[in-house]
Amino acid sequence: MNFLEKLLDGAAVEWKTLGGVCDLITTGKLNANAMEDDGVYPFFTCNETPYKINSYAFDLEAILISGNGSQVGHLNYHNGKFNAYQRTYIVSGFKDSIEVMYLFHYLNHTLKGYITQHSKKGSVPYITMPMLDNFKIPIPCPDNPEKSLAIQAEIVRILDTLTELTAELTAELTDRKKQYNYYRDRLLTFEEGEAEWKTLGEIGAILRGTAITEKEANLGDYPVVANGPSHNYFHDQSNRSGETIVIARSGVYAGLVSYWDIPIFLTDAFSIHPDNNALSTKFLYYVLKKDQIKIHNMSKGAGVPHVRAKDFESYKVPVPPLEEQARIVAILDKFDAITTSIREGLPREIALRQKQYEYYRDLLLTFPKPEEVEAHLNSMEKSHG
Repeated sequence: MNFLEKLLDGAAVEWKTLGGVCDLITTGKLNANAMEDDGVYPFFTCNETPYKINSYAFDLEAILISGNGSQVGHLNYHNGKFNAYQRTYIVSGFKDSIEVMYLFHYLNHTLKGYITQHSKKGSVPYITMPMLDNFKIPIPCPDNPEKSLAIQAEIVRILDTLTELTAELTAELTDRKKQYNYYRDRLLTFEEGEAEWKTLGEIGAILRGTAITEKEANLGDYPVVANGPSHNYFHDQSNRSGETIVIARSGVYAGLVSYWDIPIFLTDAFSIHPDNNALSTKFLYYVLKKDQIKIHNMSKGAGVPHVRAKDFESYKVPVPPLEEQARIVAILDKFDAITTSIREGLPREIALRQKQYEYYRDLLLTFPKPEEVEAHLNSMEKSHG
């Protein structure tokens, strides 16, 4: 038996509408632009994270549901004073038969799929009041309220424990990133005489990528790298090998600095290749990444922003002794592995914990649907007929 069967221990499951387990389903009233920089109350909109505002319209325990936009169906839980956007749905007034966080976890598990299924085909998914009102919630052991709430509470305890583990790791990652940025800035700040300052044009080559479209590419093993943090598609040829520093040339990521140590095909971007007798490629990458905001601000163009390879010829960088470069790279590589690696470090642990949560959530919140229960009962009646 799986966890859910053990918890139910043969008890029935009744499916009730969301409107049947909550007294209040309504929406906020404010325009999304009502946020204030110095606000003290959360202002829930259709974004994932609430804004702040100085006034509140609600003071209650509630589940807030984003009603449209890219985050449609995203949930927030709040107990206290808050305000809400006119397309954010407020679920409150919970009946005694429902554990609030049990409802939260169940909605988080199934609501987005339900929204997509019931939205008009071809339209951007959105929520209507009837959709929410008729959404079905499984209530275990409905004839024994005490046992029902105990089952719900146990499901919440397990899922909350897994959620807390992920939250702790995420907070740890945030702290490590701050620590990384602090030490990176310290290590890459040089006093007079500790390093020479040279332009990239003096100590390296700046090479443009080769224009190609996805239609022109032949399927292969080499990532095609352009204007983004990751590759776009694959090609059967490469035009860069070894360590490569890439600067995205145009678009929303114009100026983004990335590092590659595998063969790639570089297209709408340019690469920087230092003379390794004077400057380590990885050291230069860390120097440029430290200056990422400054490099983004080098972009020009009111429509599609872009950076020019020519402008980097005069870009000055520190050149300490190679031994010092190697020492700095070794320290920053360790920090980088902890904070960014998906093969090791905290991001990998967070991804594993999230998968673990989803696995147990599916086990604990996948109840037999009403039609399945009815079919099972009919089958039992026939077998005993």
